[in-house]
Amino acid sequence: MTHEWIRETPAIWDGSKADVLGDLAPTLFGLGTPQDGDKLGDEWWRVEDDGAVVGYGRLDESWGDAEILVLAHPEHRGSGVGTFVLERLEEEAGSRHLNYIYNVVPRGHPDPDAISGWLAAHGFEHTDVGELRKRVRSNGVT
Repeated sequence: MTHEWIRETPAIWDGSKADVLGDLAPTLFGLGTPQDGDKLGDEWWRVEDDGAVVGYGRLDESWGDAEILVLAHPEHRGSGVGTFVLERLEEEAGSRHLNYIYNVVPRGHPDPDAISGWLAAHGFEHTDVGELRKRVRSNGVT
């Protein structure tokens, strides 16, 4: 597979994002109940393989850190798409000289232990406030 990393400006809600979420509700990730064409906050990138959308990444930068969201299409989970998204988000954060990237596994997520474990395997550490946090170097490599 050849992954393409494509910035969405502006990011809008569409059927591709709904497909990638699969049976996960947008409200689970703080996206509300978007309708097709609704603008989304933050910065979004999509991952395509041969024109098919297989994942998304979101970066919400504030105060020198960034919350991230890594999404892989249900049919492509476990294939490396999530790692590809995570690596690109780390590069984006590093190019901005951010300190940390972090994620909060939402209450109600159907498999919080697996997501937390995956992030921990990629260098994220649990904090006292429920975040999983990873230091970012200026060049995007941690």
